[in-house]
Amino acid sequence: MFTETAQLYDLIYTEMKDYRDEAAKVAELVRSHLPKARCLLDVACGTGEHARYLSQIHDFQVDGIDIEPAFVDIARQKNPGGVFECADMLDFNMEDRYDAVLCLFSSIGYVRDQSKLARAIESMLKHVAPDGLLIVEPWFEPGSMQDGRSMCVTAEGDGTTIARMSHTSIVGRISRLQFEYVIGDSNGLRRASEVHELGMFTRSEMMEAFGAAGVEVEFEEGGLARRGLYVAKRS
Repeated sequence: MFTETAQLYDLIYTEMKDYRDEAAKVAELVRSHLPKARCLLDVACGTGEHARYLSQIHDFQVDGIDIEPAFVDIARQKNPGGVFECADMLDFNMEDRYDAVLCLFSSIGYVRDQSKLARAIESMLKHVAPDGLLIVEPWFEPGSMQDGRSMCVTAEGDGTTIARMSHTSIVGRISRLQFEYVIGDSNGLRRASEVHELGMFTRSEMMEAFGAAGVEVEFEEGGLARRGLYVAKRS
């Protein structure tokens, strides 16, 4: 998904997203439930930016997985004390069990349908220690995205300037995001394209998926980026 643009990811999203603040909110949430929590697993960890703050500032031991190999390489460089592996959230197996498993930045939307949603939740719960937490930040619910919306973001740093145009189209319960990049550096201009497809689940569908996995779940309004958070705990 990010094959051509993985090295640009941080340049774009550290302009758009306050990872430090979000990590502080996650740390507070985890410790409000588990004051002695020590180890976390970041599923779909991306470039490991949340993990970096959670470990360096909040003193957690953080491991991670991501399906994009280039992201895992970057996350390892940022987090030399953690274990970061290339794996799919639908079916992965880390050796350890964790006080809290995180799935942030709406990455759960990439599962696209309800059967895979259930598989992902089951897979993540296998890595939650007894009395541990599973925290999932959802993608948008059906009806909450604007079909046909276009927007542009720009970023600049380290001698590189990026302009990224995006267009959103809604097909049934799938949101399709088309990204077109123009990247300028000392070598000139180049272009890159990506298409991301994310499934949109209702709150009841999300709650049902957690319930079917045998855990109690609460929905916290607002969350990290106004999309809310699902906080699940074993009974």
